[in-house]
Amino acid sequence: MFASAYLGARPIVEALEQGADVVITGRVADAALFLAAAAHEHGWRWDDWDRLAAGVLIGHVLECSGQTAGGNYSGDWWALPHPWDLPYPIAEVEADGSAVITKPAAAGGRVTFDTVRHQLLYEVHDPAAYFAPDVVADFTSARFDDLGDDRVRVSGVRGRPATDTYKTLLCYPSGWTGETRVAFGWPDAYAKAKATAAILAKRVEMAGIEVAEWCIEYWGVNALGGPTVPPADAEPPEVVLRAAWRCEDQQSAGLVSRELAPLALSSPPPGFTGAGRGGARATELLGIWPTLVDKDLVDPEVHVVIEEVT
Repeated sequence: MFASAYLGARPIVEALEQGADVVITGRVADAALFLAAAAHEHGWRWDDWDRLAAGVLIGHVLECSGQTAGGNYSGDWWALPHPWDLPYPIAEVEADGSAVITKPAAAGGRVTFDTVRHQLLYEVHDPAAYFAPDVVADFTSARFDDLGDDRVRVSGVRGRPATDTYKTLLCYPSGWTGETRVAFGWPDAYAKAKATAAILAKRVEMAGIEVAEWCIEYWGVNALGGPTVPPADAEPPEVVLRAAWRCEDQQSAGLVSRELAPLALSSPPPGFTGAGRGGARATELLGIWPTLVDKDLVDPEVHVVIEEVT
């Protein structure tokens, strides 16, 4: 069990102000890592909501590896220059909170208006009110100017006062899980996969193994695109059955997959092909309870310790 509150940039800035060259933190909001560097360098006040919001937006654009440089891009992703070499993006941040988003010239991918705005909306519920520990940022206020040559200028970001709470995750033991995957070929691949899932569940029941929860997916039918992809009347050429389960104890979770093994020669014709994790060990699950906690309960327990490493 553990609990973690998503802290902001202040403790990082405090460490930098005390001369730290490297800052090792507990859980902080992803964008806070970048906001801290800009706030420290430019001396931003903690009630300068527009600059803090700009720092959060810039951090959000930078935080996800190569995405701003074309990773996960939904446009002409096939035309990205040498995509095997996508870089981390770079932000050249000015004192007023404006910044130029760019990348190393020799690296792959590209930085454009489209790639930047693509990342802007990643994991964002309300772009007009993006809650961060240090500020509430209005991403819709930002202006993006494509300067060409992999350079996009960001300006005009507005912010509002931060809330009085931190996002917090409480994690607790939630049983044990196992998983197996098997593939079926045409014809009737989907029907065979569904029948095998039902047979597996019946065998587990007959063996007296208690399963608290099943998760059954059919890759090629409804695992990624939902039930509308492919069309309901289209017969897929192949389907992968993914069966996962949750049990209250490790032994039960480990025994479930054994009931699948005999079906290699006793399933609908012409049998199935394993697709990984057939005999993998059971793993422990953690349940997650997201909640909010008053900052006044957390901040007194945040300690900044500076140590010199030789």
